[in-house]
Amino acid sequence: MQLEVKKHLSDALSAVERVERFAKGKSLDDYRTDDLLRAAVERQFVTIGEALVRLRDRSPATLSRITHHRRIIRFRNIVVHGYDVLAHETVWDILSQHVPVLRAELVGLLGELG
Repeated sequence: MQLEVKKHLSDALSAVERVERFAKGKSLDDYRTDDLLRAAVERQFVTIGEALVRLRDRSPATLSRITHHRRIIRFRNIVVHGYDVLAHETVWDILSQHVPVLRAELVGLLGELG
């Protein structure tokens, strides 16, 4: 069970790192106009959300230590099912304001699990 928990946390962290790498040096305007950047970032948000869904099934206690886990999972569902209502500004705000916090929480949890 602990191996699966670590895997889901690691999968989420890897996706966070990819989002950060893809967006490095980019602006909101770049995000608006670059189809490939948008597709890459959105795909990683799906992975992050899905990893947390699977973590919820394995270790709700661990998931509860991720500050905005419910919002992250809901956002994953919007990216997947609500593509037509997804605002570029919302994605960029999440990327720039909330992803660094999530990264720190994931690193901390993985550190505790060894």
